[in-house]
Amino acid sequence: MKEDVKEIASRVKVLREIEEISAESLAKELGFDPAAYKAWESGEKDFSVGALVEIASRFKVDLSELISGKASKLKTYCVTRAGEAPEVSRRPMYGYWNLAYNFHNKKAEPFIVEASAETENKPISINTHPGQELNYVLEGRLLISISGHDIELNPGDCIYYNSTEPHGMKALGGKAARFLAIVF
Repeated sequence: MKEDVKEIASRVKVLREIEEISAESLAKELGFDPAAYKAWESGEKDFSVGALVEIASRFKVDLSELISGKASKLKTYCVTRAGEAPEVSRRPMYGYWNLAYNFHNKKAEPFIVEASAETENKPISINTHPGQELNYVLEGRLLISISGHDIELNPGDCIYYNSTEPHGMKALGGKAARFLAIVF
């Protein structure tokens, strides 16, 4: 496993231990499968972005701090210039760039996400996380599956959904798809 995965897992474990909560209790509280949670916290498997958003919210820390180990500082506004958003490496064939990484106490987590062209030939990786999500397609074509409903989206199309429902997405048309994802 990558070192950053183990570092994130270690930060999550420390937060949990500070509050004297067992791994099983935290998994149950957040609606995670206990076995999956233990694999995440041990560093055997990588956390999904949605799971990290929930964990950060639960422990009242910023997602960027949980991922990077550095505290966010900006409270009035945060400008992220083109090409300067830090990449949050979470899953193969998907790129995530955090658009408000340095803003303190965010109410939502905005990302630019890129599903690579290779995702078209793979099964959709399904995940769930508490909250809601908005996806706005910027480039390419995107197939999103929500609770077994497959919806094709083109540039300019937007979808808002309950992210506790099983969902996933992949690029279509042999090209990468880029979209704005906001996790609430």
